[in-house]
Amino acid sequence: MEIDKGKPTNGDLDLKIDRESYEPAYIQLVNIIKQQISLGVFRPGDKLPSESKLCKEYKVSPMTVRRAVNILIDQAVANAVQGSGTYVNSINLGSAAFHLKGLQEFFLDESTTVKILEVRIVPAKDRASKKLAVGGGEPLILIRRLLLKDNEPFFYHKEYLIYDPTRPIVESELEVTSLRGLFSGTGSSEFKNGELGIEATVISSEEAKVLKAETGTAAFLLEHIFYDFNQSPVSWGWFICRGDKLSFTTTVGIQETL
Repeated sequence: MEIDKGKPTNGDLDLKIDRESYEPAYIQLVNIIKQQISLGVFRPGDKLPSESKLCKEYKVSPMTVRRAVNILIDQAVANAVQGSGTYVNSINLGSAAFHLKGLQEFFLDESTTVKILEVRIVPAKDRASKKLAVGGGEPLILIRRLLLKDNEPFFYHKEYLIYDPTRPIVESELEVTSLRGLFSGTGSSEFKNGELGIEATVISSEEAKVLKAETGTAAFLLEHIFYDFNQSPVSWGWFICRGDKLSFTTTVGIQETL
């Protein structure tokens, strides 16, 4: 593709490799190319300069150029077409990743408190029986919690745990310390892995009472299930949060790096 007249050129940017920098030359070259893409010097579908041209323009070795290009390919910024060259990728919204930073900040915030609403043993029914792989009527521990931030209701949490009479419920479980640990990277050693799903829902009358919201208000439902080292489910439950209390954002495309 020919460069549009409206595009900035390399001469306009005057980007160079800093020989006195502690940052390796190939990383600097990666950042230079990313900045060129973010500023429109190269656009989706454009072919990047050849290895020899990059070597000459930035006074670097072919190995430096290859390492830089391989990083761009690994990061899905560009793709190599055999026998043709390396091309800038288009933005792929399907590859966007939404992180749970908002949840992490909530669980690690010192102003977050937990109010226990109920703890009792109940017979396994329907979904709880299937999720925790136990027979109908078998005892489960039901815990209902209200999680508050600055004394304002934030999450309503309902959880079922496998009942084990030899292992009493401890304070850390009641206060969901294990979940705080999972979000900080120091989670419970009793969990091997877990699954977390997020979907849109509306607040029920039961949830509305504790969250101080109108029944039918838009909300997020965050379902979780945790497994032990035998890959047996040990805990299943969900959080309900008002839609205006939580948001998920991410970035797509190339961001300026210099």
